[in-house]
Amino acid sequence: MGLRSLLLLLALGAGFWLFHNWRRRLRSQHHRPPPGEQKMLRCARCGLHVPASEAVQRDGRDYCSADHARQGPADGE
Repeated sequence: MGLRSLLLLLALGAGFWLFHNWRRRLRSQHHRPPPGEQKMLRCARCGLHVPASEAVQRDGRDYCSADHARQGPADGE
């Protein structure tokens, strides 16, 4: 009786392990791939780095927001 219980326990453990790995593999296939790398630009006002797609350009300089673009570069630049 002990050998049957051990084999049943091993079969259940293997089944659970296979099911768990199968679900994890399915979930990883449905996730979107990470976005491509973007160039990061430094704000001329505060120094914050923002993706190029979100940066605001003014007078040949890059800013993190329209507010900082209006204020202009930090003193000393």
